[in-house]
Amino acid sequence: MLQQQLPAVLTELNRVILGKEAEIRLAVCCLLAKGHLLIEDLPGMGKTTLAHALATVMGLDYQRVQFTSDMLPADLLGVTVFEQQQFVFHPGPVFTQVLLADEINRGSPRTQSALLEAMAERQVSIDRETRPLPTPFFVIATQNPQDQAGTYPLPESQLDRFLMRIELGYPDQATEKQMLLQTTTPTASPLLDSQQLQLMQYQAAQVQVADAALDYLLRLVHESRYGGITPHALSPRASQALLGAARAWAWMAGRNYLLPDDIQAVFAPVAEHRLRNATGSMMGNRNSFSRALLERVDPVR
Repeated sequence: MLQQQLPAVLTELNRVILGKEAEIRLAVCCLLAKGHLLIEDLPGMGKTTLAHALATVMGLDYQRVQFTSDMLPADLLGVTVFEQQQFVFHPGPVFTQVLLADEINRGSPRTQSALLEAMAERQVSIDRETRPLPTPFFVIATQNPQDQAGTYPLPESQLDRFLMRIELGYPDQATEKQMLLQTTTPTASPLLDSQQLQLMQYQAAQVQVADAALDYLLRLVHESRYGGITPHALSPRASQALLGAARAWAWMAGRNYLLPDDIQAVFAPVAEHRLRNATGSMMGNRNSFSRALLERVDPVR
């Protein structure tokens, strides 16, 4: 069974990124839910290493793009060039299964917006022609905190395309000591392929949801809209993202049914970046709005 391969996947990722078991589990859950992942933290915390490792272990083709302030949408999507008396399209790095968008908030708003259609519809429109992207298609983006120099805040419409936002944080002293004693940099090995990943995604989407669990999810969403404690409310897209992530979390736990605990486990990574203002830093006092919603809504009613 594919579920039996999951421990090996998590072990391989934990071998590359030390001491971040919870964050790695959330990242894998995001991919199983067919979602895009945003990793936010200070420089040098292992964001890009985790993104590379995820793509490698899943056995997917990937391209890495370093976002800069002078980057243009054509650098990402591709360009049509007149060659030998005909126009030839040269695809950009977005035409891959996993796009590693490194320091995405260092790109200009114009370049950031070039990803909107790709993330929402798995296609891009260039020169009045719509071109499908490979299947599966994920964006794993890293970003520095917004108080860092040279960053452009991601707008709410862009943030909403990311199913989850996670941060890694500093390692504890024992983990950092272990890292410093390593004589070589560990690299991940592929353990799955795209067909196996898509089958995992299909199985996760089949997890059964009882009315009581679904009602709990809807009460959380309703509280965000009418409770008056968050700058922004959760949209129907956020509801779908929350349900998909909770199903994937339950599947990873070896169950074919959803519990309120699954919703609570993924609620903060799915909801917090949607509840906050885009111009406000999401580091420090993290998960405060999602935690407040969880405290106000009783799972048993």
